[in-house]
Amino acid sequence: MTTQIGLNDKSREAVGLLLNRLLSDEYVLATKTRNFHWNVTGPHFHDYHLLFGEQIGTLDGAVDDLAERVRQLGGRSLGSLREFVEHSRLPEKPGSAPPAADMVGLLLHDHETLIRQLRKDLDLCANDHGDAGTADFLTGLMESHEKMAWMLRATLEGESA
Repeated sequence: MTTQIGLNDKSREAVGLLLNRLLSDEYVLATKTRNFHWNVTGPHFHDYHLLFGEQIGTLDGAVDDLAERVRQLGGRSLGSLREFVEHSRLPEKPGSAPPAADMVGLLLHDHETLIRQLRKDLDLCANDHGDAGTADFLTGLMESHEKMAWMLRATLEGESA
């Protein structure tokens, strides 16, 4: 059955590709955050463990929402680890468990990378593809990453005090 939602096929396909790329980024970031949640150590273990755990919940929700948005547009969501790694723009560091403050810094870097990408992507969706719904969706996702980045940034600032 064809998807008839006021977007042409070319725009729906382009937005679907963009969303699957973001889905891959989110999945890799959620996995990295989960790794750090499990492997953090040090004097602030409890605080970092809780912070990372909260962010995992937010990221897991974003993964599901992105996959469902692709489906709403008539596309196929990526769904394998291989696909996520192949399409993500975020680096992985398998087998690593850096010091706790480095974990925070690495996650902050990834969130800020996604925030910058989301700004570009929501502009593309709205202006190039006429998809205000996805642009609005991406605005909310960007705001979620801005909040998580703020929490991580504030945590790092407390480390230097």
